[in-house]
Amino acid sequence: MTNRSAVLARLARLVAAGDRDLPLASRLCAACVEILGADGGAITLASTRPERLTVSTSDGTSARIEDLQDVLGEGPGQEAFREGRAVVTHVDGAEGGPFPMFTEMAGDIAGPVTVWAIPMHPGGTTIGVITLYRSAGALTESLDDAQFLADAVGAALLDERATDGTAPFAAWSDRARVHQATGMIVAQLAIAPADALAILRAHAFASSATLDDIAGDVVHRRLSFTHTNQGVSHDAASSDDSTGSGER
Repeated sequence: MTNRSAVLARLARLVAAGDRDLPLASRLCAACVEILGADGGAITLASTRPERLTVSTSDGTSARIEDLQDVLGEGPGQEAFREGRAVVTHVDGAEGGPFPMFTEMAGDIAGPVTVWAIPMHPGGTTIGVITLYRSAGALTESLDDAQFLADAVGAALLDERATDGTAPFAAWSDRARVHQATGMIVAQLAIAPADALAILRAHAFASSATLDDIAGDVVHRRLSFTHTNQGVSHDAASSDDSTGSGER
């Protein structure tokens, strides 16, 4: 991944191309699996018992790996959530390690695999974990890129309430400009309004900007999504990058 715009453009393209009957979380999970070259993946919120909730799995193996962590109360996903950092676990038949029961039983489920658990903490507070597995080789993107993608997905999944009691995204959906921008993205990508708002949130996170700022860019056509032969591209006015002021 060469830049954040490319990351978000591909995320938007895959979400737009996904099965519209599937929940947003499922399409985001599938997009992460494809972008990072994993064999499968899952998205969990909270990730520690008793609040832990698996909201999406890409396949049966991912579902069984998440169930295993839930039953055992140990595993890379649980540690990633507690410590707010990416955790990589090799399931290769070796004894010991930080999760001995998990690695032994995960091997029975999936055979030799590597499991990556990447926390989603777009606002600084970890809200959940994206867990990916691959039977051979590393992810196709760096761990830093994977972390950025996880945080962007976390921003897309956030509702109007923050987990720490604050409301960094409160009133976003009540602003007329956000509604207008959401409608424009719906028209450009032919996706549901909830999905369009999620894409808007991901862009706000990636740009370290407010949702109202990003909505303004869309409304004033400084930021748009356009259909191409390759899918959906992200277009931003070059003047945005040439001011050098760092101000919107």
